[in-house]
Amino acid sequence: MAAPRAGSAPVRFKSNYAVSRKIEPFYKGGKVQISQDGKHMFCPCGTKLNIMDIATGALVHSIEQDDQEDITSFVLSPDDEVLVTGSRALLLKQWEWRQNKCTRTWKAMHTAPVATMIFDSTSTLLATGGCDSTIKIWDVIKQYCTHNLKGSSGVVHIVEFHPDISRLQLFSSSMDYKIRIWDLKSSKCIASLDGHYSAVTSLAFAADRNTLISSGRDKVCMVWDLKTREAKRTIPLYESVEAAVLLPGDGDFSQLGVKKQGLHFLTAGSKGILRIWEAATAACVYTQPVPYQRADAKEEEGSEHSLTHCMLVSGKNEIATVTAEHNILFYDAQTLQLRKQFAGYNDEVLDVRFLGPTDSHIVVATNSPQLKVFQIATSHCQILYGHTETVLALDVFRKGLMFCSCAKDRSIRVWRMDKAGEVVCVAEGLGHAHGVGALSCSRMKESFVVTSSQDCTIKVWNLSESLTAKAKAGLISSPEILHAQVTERGHDKDINSVAVSPNDKLIATGSQDRTAKLWSCPDCSLMGIFSGHKRGIWCVQFSPVDQVLATSSADGSVKLWGLHDFSCLKTFEGHDASVLKIVFVSRGTQLLSSGSDGLLKLWTIKTNECVKTLDGHEDKVWGLHCNKQDDMVVTASSDSCVILWKDVTEIELEEEQAKQEEQIMKDQELSNLLHEKKYLKALGLAISLDRPHTVLTVIKAILKETDGKENLERNILRLRKDQKESVLKFSVTWNTNSRNCHEAQAVLEIFLQHEAPEFLLQYEGIKTAVESLLPYTERHFQRLSRLLQASMFIDFMWQNMRLADASQWDEDMSL
Repeated sequence: MAAPRAGSAPVRFKSNYAVSRKIEPFYKGGKVQISQDGKHMFCPCGTKLNIMDIATGALVHSIEQDDQEDITSFVLSPDDEVLVTGSRALLLKQWEWRQNKCTRTWKAMHTAPVATMIFDSTSTLLATGGCDSTIKIWDVIKQYCTHNLKGSSGVVHIVEFHPDISRLQLFSSSMDYKIRIWDLKSSKCIASLDGHYSAVTSLAFAADRNTLISSGRDKVCMVWDLKTREAKRTIPLYESVEAAVLLPGDGDFSQLGVKKQGLHFLTAGSKGILRIWEAATAACVYTQPVPYQRADAKEEEGSEHSLTHCMLVSGKNEIATVTAEHNILFYDAQTLQLRKQFAGYNDEVLDVRFLGPTDSHIVVATNSPQLKVFQIATSHCQILYGHTETVLALDVFRKGLMFCSCAKDRSIRVWRMDKAGEVVCVAEGLGHAHGVGALSCSRMKESFVVTSSQDCTIKVWNLSESLTAKAKAGLISSPEILHAQVTERGHDKDINSVAVSPNDKLIATGSQDRTAKLWSCPDCSLMGIFSGHKRGIWCVQFSPVDQVLATSSADGSVKLWGLHDFSCLKTFEGHDASVLKIVFVSRGTQLLSSGSDGLLKLWTIKTNECVKTLDGHEDKVWGLHCNKQDDMVVTASSDSCVILWKDVTEIELEEEQAKQEEQIMKDQELSNLLHEKKYLKALGLAISLDRPHTVLTVIKAILKETDGKENLERNILRLRKDQKESVLKFSVTWNTNSRNCHEAQAVLEIFLQHEAPEFLLQYEGIKTAVESLLPYTERHFQRLSRLLQASMFIDFMWQNMRLADASQWDEDMSL
């Protein structure tokens, strides 16, 4: 290893990383609700209901039922105060969601799970529609069931109160495609609106309270007159509609084609775009343009682009939509310009990289053809369309604005981020015979990309200066086509990893054939082979400062190799599973490795020591990347999580120094208190420091005084209950040692003399303390008894010796 350059700042080794941010699945399908003020979003995720802060994308609370059953339905009251959830255990729970506190649990009285629920406009009545074909209405304030409505056919999947409270009407729809109107005064179905030929997906009431719009999967919306209870109009939409949302009458929607007064509504469905319709003429006045990235996407029933939910967020003047891919998008209600997008669920995450000049973003490959670019500060997610099969690997150029991706579709793509954070594809290349599994960008300039594939070849793709210049200027309207300049058969088996050296003159590859190879760049002539791993190599990395290559393997080891003689310099063993990724940190003096067991390990190269093992993932960690500042690491795993780790070495060092300084100050204070014979304060301080030996020292100092016992008694009785509990706990430890048992017994004597048994029983851990004190105390008494017997024997011998001496003296005198 080369020594650090003269004049360079000393390298501070890292000792620990801490999780600073976690991007994990928060929505796995189902209804999404947004609070009236537009600040919080409620998303079901299996057994949990996640409450998200829309501004930051952070998880505020995760509500989970005690029975660990999946939450089948939930609803937030219109005043944003009450949240009710229903689970497969047929229980309803009422929550104070801001405090994450369950205030009430009751039986749903349905014989099957609750499929849907809704509050009335006053937030006092709750209607639940069940899979058992019944509807129940609950008075949330008085806490009892007011109605049990029977007569629906199959699962009741929509319930809606009429907005006019005085009418006391409930609308519902079930599996027979009819819309039923229930009179809550008589508990009877007073009308049935029959017109849809497939499931009704939404009901929307117009401002006049007498017009209802229903949408269905039969590709039509129907306008109903609630006075005559007849259909006014059937509007063919030519797509399966999941939601119809009425546009507010007081908004300016002229940019969306709304030129006339009258009823207009917005629809979302299988085509994946929003459209605005004029109810009076059944005309579509606005169609949302399909983004450029999705221009080649299929617009068919059930495609990943289809929309499953749509709602108006009146508090923020936004429209929110949910896609079949579990992405949640927020649009400006008056222009339908995208404001924000969240990715609710990532599948297995296969790779991740920091992006942007200041590493403000991360780009993630998530076992799908789409790439996701997250803004770290806000969790806003941009989805990049282009690849047609799963993206397998990523790499970023040095400046952080351009990056490359490769996929199973045998292609590579070059992307560029503009100053606003928008990413577009600027180039694409096709040439490999199989899926492209690894790639590496040039390190010095944005000049070339090296790829490797299951076809066992490596290819070098040149990026022209004109391409990078046009990309920088934003002049590329469609991706330029790249052609490989060099193709070389590299290995006998799949090539898992490829890396370009810091000076762009060397290429390293690692393969399933258990070897790594070194190639010159750009002609790809073989320079040497690194042999020594017992199983396939997963990752290769050049050191940023030394003539060294690092390799990681399925044999659980990491090796460092010299580039001059291809010899193995060091081997790091510690992982119990395949080592999938490695990166150099701390200016090349340390290594971070990630394994298929979900663990990260930090190694110091000089000492061969594993400094820290980080456990944050539950499955294979495929992605590992360090930021430019070398103080953050991002990891991505098959457990669907992306974790941002912050280097906390200096923070921990400062905390340790502060703790040591505080310790010194308290030690000095304790010493001063003992010197001044302020024993009560000394005892309190020693107890607060949780130092049994120091407390013992104080007690010994008290007992050395002339009236030590009385002084100790006086001081201990003046302690608080929690302090007495600590002293009792310490006494148990002292009592195990014969040298300290006298002090322990003195403390016990005080407790037994001055504390009533029923009061002592309230002490924390008293049972354990007594069980520990008894055997040792018995042993001390036995030792004292033996000592007493021995002393009595000595006394007896001494008396006999005195008597013998006296009789001998008498004899001598008589002579």
